Amino acid sequence: MKPARFDLLPTATWPRLRTLLDGHAPGGDVINMTIGEPKHKFPDWVVPALMDAVAGFNSYPDNNGTEQLRGSICEFLTRRYQVSMKAESQVMVLNGTREGLFNAVVALCPTGSKILIPNPFYQVYTVAAMAVGAQSVYLPTSVETGFLPNLDELTSSELNDASAFFLCSPSNPQGAIADAYYWTRLLGLAETYDFKIFADECYSEIYRNAPPPGALEIAAKIGADPERVVAFHSLSKRSNLPGLRSGFVASGPKNISQIKQLRAYAGCPVAGPIQDVSAKVWADEDHVVANRQLYCDKFEVSDRIFDGINAYNSPEAGFFLWLPVEDDQIATIKLWTEKGVRVLPGSYLGHTANEQNPGSGYVRVALVAPKEETQRGLTIIRDCLYK
Repeated sequence: MKPARFDLLPTATWPRLRTLLDGHAPGGDVINMTIGEPKHKFPDWVVPALMDAVAGFNSYPDNNGTEQLRGSICEFLTRRYQVSMKAESQVMVLNGTREGLFNAVVALCPTGSKILIPNPFYQVYTVAAMAVGAQSVYLPTSVETGFLPNLDELTSSELNDASAFFLCSPSNPQGAIADAYYWTRLLGLAETYDFKIFADECYSEIYRNAPPPGALEIAAKIGADPERVVAFHSLSKRSNLPGLRSGFVASGPKNISQIKQLRAYAGCPVAGPIQDVSAKVWADEDHVVANRQLYCDKFEVSDRIFDGINAYNSPEAGFFLWLPVEDDQIATIKLWTEKGVRVLPGSYLGHTANEQNPGSGYVRVALVAPKEETQRGLTIIRDCLYK
């Protein structure tokens, strides 16, 4: 196997954005609506809980997660998805989901296989594929496909030799939800073509109406092989704790054993005090409900502001708007230079295949700031781009 040529990767999203905008002065008071970094308060009791556990920094942490934390995660999965997972063999603690998404590919996907990736996508998916010498197969998503890959259009050529299918639900950037029927069909394809589903569910707790179904949930309901699904969750969005770097991966015992083996040599365990606090955060739902309502309030504001705007899609979940524009880079520059509002060109999240980039013609807007600032930024966007 030849070493991965990471120097051949396109420039990452945020350096590209800085190159696009930083040579221009902002045209007003800066409102940053680019990165999906939650700005709501995390629970008040997190800091005292961390201080109570601080002596744990004097010891090496449990590599795969403490019994207390893995137990709390399993209780969350039962409470949220009605699935029963074994803490000792089906769950491993992660430094956020990015580590897990990358390492799952390294541990579970063979060289020369295909990895199916929705387009637009989280760039870690394709970098992980490069790391193992796998071929990324980009599946376009659009308003016509409900912003999820169209399973009816998958070809035998794409599915043959597939080792994994990444699916983010609720999706980033569009906020689309894979319903039970979609998951069931995808699980059927995974069984037929013998690939794994890497379910990136880090936005699972931010939704407007009914809770989105999860891949593990549907797999359990239809009696699918638990090794078919590898699910990833984190406290970053759910609990407004992106800096805690705390998440988990859950799957069948064989998958988790292989991921654990990689962690034993190449991974970095989560610090002991962080694990202690994380167990308490996964066990609490009150702050999650309150956090979700804050986002729902901002989505209602967004719907009012963009009412009547052609092609505006009110997202089902997540915390982004995926706004249609004529040219995403020109729109981004215009907002910055004329108004000081910073957004992300959609094409920076997509891959050009067959001369088409499904992210072109959109800007991504993060609704993470407080309601008043978000309302001000969205009003400026409407008036600047749509009037």
